[in-house]
Amino acid sequence: MDSSQDATPELSLSSREAAVLQEVIETFLQTGEPVSSLRLVRSKRLEVSAATIRSVMSRLEDQGLLRQPHASAGRTPTPAGYHLYIESLMAAEAVSDAVRFEIDQTLGAGPVAPEQIADRASRLLSEFSKQLGLVVTPDLGGAVLRRVEFVPLSDRRVLCISVSTAGCLDNKVIETEESYTADDLRRYSNYVSENFGGMTLSAVRERLIELMNDARVEVDALLRGALELARQGVGGETSQELVLQGTGRLLRSPELNDLGRVKRLFETFSDRSHVVGLLNQCLEGPGVRVFIGEENDLTSDLDCSLILRGYHLQGRRIGSIGVFGPSRMPYHRLIPLVDYLGLRLSRSLDGLN
Repeated sequence: MDSSQDATPELSLSSREAAVLQEVIETFLQTGEPVSSLRLVRSKRLEVSAATIRSVMSRLEDQGLLRQPHASAGRTPTPAGYHLYIESLMAAEAVSDAVRFEIDQTLGAGPVAPEQIADRASRLLSEFSKQLGLVVTPDLGGAVLRRVEFVPLSDRRVLCISVSTAGCLDNKVIETEESYTADDLRRYSNYVSENFGGMTLSAVRERLIELMNDARVEVDALLRGALELARQGVGGETSQELVLQGTGRLLRSPELNDLGRVKRLFETFSDRSHVVGLLNQCLEGPGVRVFIGEENDLTSDLDCSLILRGYHLQGRRIGSIGVFGPSRMPYHRLIPLVDYLGLRLSRSLDGLN
């Protein structure tokens, strides 16, 4: 796991410094209050004096791993401190069998539309993390078309149902200039499925454009009708979208109890296409990535954290999933959760149950 954009400091801590840092962070994650040396002494988990703990905490502050919000307050973790904790000190908690079962059942429930996949995954993330669950919908240009069905709806409206080998359904209503019989649409469905099945959706779009624009190709009535419906039903470009679940849970966090911060949160996520671009930029490497505070445009103004992972179709990243919330979150539990959901979503898209 890469916990940030080169944010983990190159530091070598003594065993005592590591123990104090771990105790400060885990106490802060539990209480939400700055941690004093006296509190650590009273916990009796560190068998050293208050003076020794104060000295160690001071050194950790000098190294940029802890900070003191006020002169008389205890210490809280910095992003660098969090990252060192995540990479070296944290004991990750395995996803429970019950949670795995619900994820497996929810994501393995047959072919669905891309937005349904995103809705299911974001709901699972929010439910199990108690944070804001976010999913960038699949970019299915690399998905392989399995079949196409054209279904009559009314006199000049046709439903196009395309099914990919990723187990995704895409339904699109087409407004036509002429009427088609059920027999016409059945022939068109067979033609498109036989001639374009097995091609990626990107390749289908390119081939349709070539055929429609090539004046040298003699197009009979059957081919012309099939190509026109396929162009409208399968050949359009699809853009990635952002699906969010759990805003209410996030707003109940003590860290978001001032209106100014809430306003900034909604402003941040109001331009969803911009957020999708930022999330795509975050995933240049494999595995789970963690961004805290000032390390990322999404988290900096809100003093929040983002745990993010890509999901894949046949080895190609087509979207991302993650949780977003206050930096004081249970990383030991949420990082494995995001990782498992990303892996399971990829398996579902690849047709592996």
